[in-house]
Amino acid sequence: MAKIPQKIQIIPLGGLGEIGKNMTVVRYGDEIIVIDCGLMFPEDDMLGIDLVIPDITYLVENQDLIKAIVLTHGHEDHIGALPFVLRQINVPVVYGTRLTLGILESRLKEANVPTTNLKPVKPGDSIKTGFFQLGFIHVSHSIADAVGLYLTTPAGTIVHTGDFKLDHTPVDHKVTDFYKLAELGDQGVLVMLADSTNSERPGYTLSERSVGLTFDETFRNARERIIIATFSSNIHRIQQAVDTACRYKRKVAVLGRSMVNVVNIAIELGYLTVPEGVLIDIDEINNYPAASIVIVTTGSQGEPMSALTRMAMSDHRKVDITPGDTVIISATPIPGNEKLVSRTVDFLLRQGAEVVYEKASGVHVSGHASQEELKLMHNLIRPKFFIPVHGEYRHLKKHARLALDLGLPKENIFIAENGSILEFSQEKGCFAGKTTAGNVLVDGLGVGDVGNIVLRDRRQLSKDGILIVVVTMDKANGGVIAGPDIVSRGFVYVRESEQLIEDARDKISQALEKCELNHITEWAAIKSNIRDMLSKYLYERTRRRPMILPIIMEV
Repeated sequence: MAKIPQKIQIIPLGGLGEIGKNMTVVRYGDEIIVIDCGLMFPEDDMLGIDLVIPDITYLVENQDLIKAIVLTHGHEDHIGALPFVLRQINVPVVYGTRLTLGILESRLKEANVPTTNLKPVKPGDSIKTGFFQLGFIHVSHSIADAVGLYLTTPAGTIVHTGDFKLDHTPVDHKVTDFYKLAELGDQGVLVMLADSTNSERPGYTLSERSVGLTFDETFRNARERIIIATFSSNIHRIQQAVDTACRYKRKVAVLGRSMVNVVNIAIELGYLTVPEGVLIDIDEINNYPAASIVIVTTGSQGEPMSALTRMAMSDHRKVDITPGDTVIISATPIPGNEKLVSRTVDFLLRQGAEVVYEKASGVHVSGHASQEELKLMHNLIRPKFFIPVHGEYRHLKKHARLALDLGLPKENIFIAENGSILEFSQEKGCFAGKTTAGNVLVDGLGVGDVGNIVLRDRRQLSKDGILIVVVTMDKANGGVIAGPDIVSRGFVYVRESEQLIEDARDKISQALEKCELNHITEWAAIKSNIRDMLSKYLYERTRRRPMILPIIMEV
């Protein structure tokens, strides 16, 4: 009889030291459960990149051990990488709640990825798969149907909170399952992984219902059309917009591809309740007085191609901003998007709209737990070991400090990074090595074909441009037949820099003469000499370093 292992491994592949790309591997013996599979949006210096997904080399190498992927909720930073990952590895089953899988199924169909292995679960369900007993705990978050997880093995129980806050008055009246969390704590939890996003914020996160009160006040004061921009996944926020619209006898139109898609899924699955006759098509808005219309749209992050941004720029096919419109931006800018949001607000104001967007206005609350809620979660679960997850390093560090203040020994708290292999037994926890982890960049249809070298070239091109040098040479004797000709893009405007270009040609000719004197005949060596001499000259004259691309044509 095989010996039952007394240790369990936890391997984060994404979501640590960053916001997004959440993915965690739990391994017991020869069995693996993967928690979440998210993406991250590119940073400013990732020029031309569309999406960032986790490096799943570890899973590809161990795909025969994977029992299931388990999803905590339907946000892109937790499910967005699945269309790419499921193409690479064969996963027996993907567990998630109905709304989570509804959103995921739509994404998979768009990507032509099979959806036959999706299996819906409900909060409170418990599933046996191999040595793992998987359990699903209802938690409140900024999307409906979010769950925390517990994974029970012979080596101990792991609790993963998922993204959560402790909202006592949620819009759907489904409060976090405190009873189950306390029960798990009483039974004994070996390791807890907990959301750290708001670990720097003191106090409590406001209830989602507080946004409804602000909506009510704004609707009461609005005299013309109301446009609400929020995340398409925030069903509770959309529900409050619909409820308030009904109170003030307004029709609701939905705008933006992702918003229309998620709203339709939520209505179909029963997560969004819209009275008959309230929802109208966007093409019908001109059939009603402006004062009886609410438009719920995408674009709360100032995304250039989003519906709200195009309206602000007078570039939308169906909706123009008119003076008197009230625009509510019901979201906080994701770090890095502040300039985009500010620009959108400016253009909306120029169009004559009244824009409600400040934090102090109460049109947005976070979906993540603040410090007092995190403390309560720790006191309910009372884990032996703790790993802060889901946050940048400062968030993880602050959460670790909270755990320390609550009495957890320092040696039982593990601030990990993506690729860390953490090993736990009833006696101790430790770092047991590293595995491959990092970013895979998605650019158009290419997945992983753009790396650091390509990004470096793009940065250089964006910074100083490119200079192309074309020389025609005699194949027999290496003499110059024509050229050198210079083409500049993004470096200088040639017509206004004729002397600089002419002097550059002289430098290239000198480099070619030097090669001839030294009997250098290999094209690679000639190109290198041209590049070195021209680069040095141009930096002396302009203090710029354009990319120099010599092209030698043989005759």
